[in-house]
Amino acid sequence: MAEKLARFGVTVPENVLSEFDLRLRRSGKKNRSDVIRQLMRNHITEDRWQEEGGQVYGTVTLMYDHHSSCISKDLTSTQHDHGKNIVCTTHVHVDGDTCLECIVLRGDAARIRAFIDSLGKIKGIKSIDTVITSRI
Repeated sequence: MAEKLARFGVTVPENVLSEFDLRLRRSGKKNRSDVIRQLMRNHITEDRWQEEGGQVYGTVTLMYDHHSSCISKDLTSTQHDHGKNIVCTTHVHVDGDTCLECIVLRGDAARIRAFIDSLGKIKGIKSIDTVITSRI
């Protein structure tokens, strides 16, 4: 079933609209409405990410040296501590030293932030990248 749409007007400086339209054409997007809807969803997600009790979904992608002392044990233990929010994980052997792990998450924003913070404390992780969204 399609969502009911609402129309509204927006007033912006002409130079902002010109730059917006230029970027719209360059990106290949079909119309302003699609982009504005996505910007609104991003803004709502950002608020949910910050609020207590906000429900979010996302991924955390890690790159790490699997030779680092205790990293496998620490990653497993941290994931078990936050298992309620983990939907699944994917593990990829990048080369003889490096692993990539993608963790799909859902749940309370505060708990997911705590999980990401705990990952940041694990020695041997080279990078942590997060993508957070919400159902709106």
